[in-house]
Amino acid sequence: MAGRIVCFGELLLRLTAPGRELLLQTPRLDVVVGGAEANVGIGLANLGHAVAMVSAVPDNALGRAAVQFVRSQGCDASGVQYRDGRMGLYFLTQGAGLRASDIVYDRAASAFAEAPADAFDWRTLLDGAAMLHLSGITPALGPATAEAALRAARAAKEMGVAVSFDGNYRARLWEAWDSDPRAILTELVGLVDTMFGNHRDVSLLLGKSFSGDGADRRREAAEAAFAAFPNLKRIASTARHVDDADRHRIAARVDTRERGYQTEEVVVAGIIDRIGGGDAFAAGTLHGVLSGQDLEATVASGLALTCLKHSLPGDASLFRQADIDAFLEGGLDVRR
Repeated sequence: MAGRIVCFGELLLRLTAPGRELLLQTPRLDVVVGGAEANVGIGLANLGHAVAMVSAVPDNALGRAAVQFVRSQGCDASGVQYRDGRMGLYFLTQGAGLRASDIVYDRAASAFAEAPADAFDWRTLLDGAAMLHLSGITPALGPATAEAALRAARAAKEMGVAVSFDGNYRARLWEAWDSDPRAILTELVGLVDTMFGNHRDVSLLLGKSFSGDGADRRREAAEAAFAAFPNLKRIASTARHVDDADRHRIAARVDTRERGYQTEEVVVAGIIDRIGGGDAFAAGTLHGVLSGQDLEATVASGLALTCLKHSLPGDASLFRQADIDAFLEGGLDVRR
């Protein structure tokens, strides 16, 4: 495998209503460790890559539990700092039937959000790394984390470390402070090699809309992004049609400067947990890139991992290469 992948972002605790109940319908919550960037790192670690997590958590039982979980999945957590503040939380009500899932954030003034931008020594943290992975959630949390993300990407660019960025636009987070998401994200994407996002993300960055539908619109948006961002090498996205909470139809796509490739839709039925599906797609796609797979195989890896994640409770993908291979071979019978 290629060198170490460094993932920078907030570690969270996810508190979920049991079963498919409404939040606090009964006075109990299930707890798992989450966070977009950590989900990608854990997904890659389970696929055999060396992964290091960089974050900040409080020095209490909650923060230590999050760090222990990251370590248990094979990630280096030596870059996670213990700082004053609280643990970031989010509350999830799982969707059912025609009722959509709903998320309530409780992460203001967390140890990560309050960490100053100069708390992270990127020259040391990125030494020997092959890739830095970021998402749009980190800069959305506030001015300090926005500057920290920019410093990380700038350092990576100066050091010749590839940068992966998942747009993950969260309007509620950006609107909570006096932010300029377009300006911040435009600078970030200018430093990126691989971007996870669709035509809507490109529209936000470039301030223009794209005509057409489906694959043609995504290619038009990709070409516009490549023209605007000379460093950008590939754009990856999924197209999801939601029939109901239990049945989605998902296709995956990757565009390079030369061409694009999009899969046929796969019906994902009997969904257990869709949260983290996009992070699993990012992990599967980066796995293909880092493993030197061709475009079609890279897209297939991303699609396989996101589809498999829908079968698994929790935030992160815990699947191995054998699971991807079985999915792509259509092996749904019991493996003995």
